[in-house]
Amino acid sequence: MRRFAIGLAGNPFDGDDLCQMSLERALANRSRWTEGTRLDSWMYRIMRNIWIDEGRKTTRSLQTFVAEEAGAGVGGDGAQEFRVELSNVDRAMQKLPEDQREAVLLVMVERYAYKEAAEIVGCPVGTLNSRLVRGRDALMAMLGEDS
Repeated sequence: MRRFAIGLAGNPFDGDDLCQMSLERALANRSRWTEGTRLDSWMYRIMRNIWIDEGRKTTRSLQTFVAEEAGAGVGGDGAQEFRVELSNVDRAMQKLPEDQREAVLLVMVERYAYKEAAEIVGCPVGTLNSRLVRGRDALMAMLGEDS
């Protein structure tokens, strides 16, 4: 859940707040969960709805990692290059339209099946698949890889 929250919020601090709000809402509304259904899917739906309610379209541009210039001239065991690549991926993810970012996070990061991810975001499977393909292709283009 935290990984999805951070992906939606764009940074660990807001992601942690989103997780906490989701847990609070789930506990307050636990009678609404239907026994026999997937608790994790219900939680992800709550989280997504809170994120929407909290105004995910605000104009804040947050970075999870330090600026690339901060790592200039630092040698090491390759960990710096790995962090720079993660930073590039993080920035590219934040540039994706929200619907594509959700699809990529749920399917490629959280490893949900297409059907489950579609249920979480409330769209048909075909729509989710289109968002995922467009999001993946856009990420690969931004990262300079061939699709």
